[in-house]
Amino acid sequence: MSGLHSVEDLLRSLAPQVLGVLVRRMGDFDACEDAVQEALIAAARHWPEDGVPGNPRGWLLQTATRRYIDQVRSEQARQRREERLAREPAAGSVPADDDTLMLLFMCCHPALTPASAIALTLRAVGGLATSEIAGAYLVPEATMAQRISRAKQRVKAAGPGFEVPEPGAKGWAARLRSVLHVLYLMFNEGYATTCGPALHRADLSGEAIRLARQVHRILPGEAEATGLLALMLLAEARRPARTSTDGDLVPLTEQDRTRWDRRLIGEGAALLATTIGGGPPGEYRLQAAIAAHDDAAHAEDTDWPQILGLYGLLEHVAGSPVVTLNRTVAVAMVDGPGAALALLDELDTDNGPLHGHHRVHAVRAHLLEMAGDIPSALVHYRAAAARTTSTPEQRYLTAKAARLHHHTRTRPNFD
Repeated sequence: MSGLHSVEDLLRSLAPQVLGVLVRRMGDFDACEDAVQEALIAAARHWPEDGVPGNPRGWLLQTATRRYIDQVRSEQARQRREERLAREPAAGSVPADDDTLMLLFMCCHPALTPASAIALTLRAVGGLATSEIAGAYLVPEATMAQRISRAKQRVKAAGPGFEVPEPGAKGWAARLRSVLHVLYLMFNEGYATTCGPALHRADLSGEAIRLARQVHRILPGEAEATGLLALMLLAEARRPARTSTDGDLVPLTEQDRTRWDRRLIGEGAALLATTIGGGPPGEYRLQAAIAAHDDAAHAEDTDWPQILGLYGLLEHVAGSPVVTLNRTVAVAMVDGPGAALALLDELDTDNGPLHGHHRVHAVRAHLLEMAGDIPSALVHYRAAAARTTSTPEQRYLTAKAARLHHHTRTRPNFD
């Protein structure tokens, strides 16, 4: 291996493996991460000039272990862990994949808030710098550093509760759901950034895909993990067509589908096919199936009745107001905007969790436009634009309102 870029890629892939081994042995997440970071810095300084060692993972683990022991000795409070370390098997005898999975499970523990779990996962498993994570979420670096520090302290305080249960053992399913949920949220934030000037963050969605690939590789028999990876790939395939050359949002029905990444679509569809017969479908497999049916070569070829049926199953398996909101669009395409507006009225109640949300206003505006009620559609497009925190979404909704307003002013009046 040669070149700085290849060394960086290697270090990025080895970092969670080495950290996982060290945390499993020592139990002190914060101190172990510091030791691994020092080992990575040493490798980045020496490997480009001296060459990559024959066992790079062992080199990193040995260096990180020495750094950790130095910390222990300086504090004069870690003698027992040093003795336990001496009894451990030699580096390289521990399966790397198991430690990566353990680290993911630790970072995605249900005791952590989703925001903290995502930040800790990106830092410990993804290898992103605190400044990079802060940039992804548009917060100051100091704020993100505090969030990650609090998450690590929560991990440390929880002690044995953060151990990874064996597959099939009590607690395994719940812990796996937490891992998949955090990766799902991470991908969504990268695919459709909730605030800021960009519609998406390719680095964030790409990192979620990378980690989902790791989970699938380690747990190939977990159908929902496979379904989540398939969903990510099918959605990511559309990214090149989701924005114009000026960075403006392009809705699904107007996208140039020749710009979609058919390789990713093929890979996602093939992964989804492997889950057939893997028991009742869960939320990620159903969402992947919806995305697959939405990937027709031409918008008019979309199988809306099939998509509507899948949304019905998804509501039964993992019903939520957001799922129902998405189903209204499928209802409109199958049964007309009137039926969809009636469903939306049931969802958009004064005390409902989505009341006043910009997406509800945007969907209502779309349905009203389909029904021909342009004045009402204008009101809701403007309301949606005023409420969204995404600059590309705001520009798109404002432009929609402006076009409708211009159309109503220039349309001949034959009354």
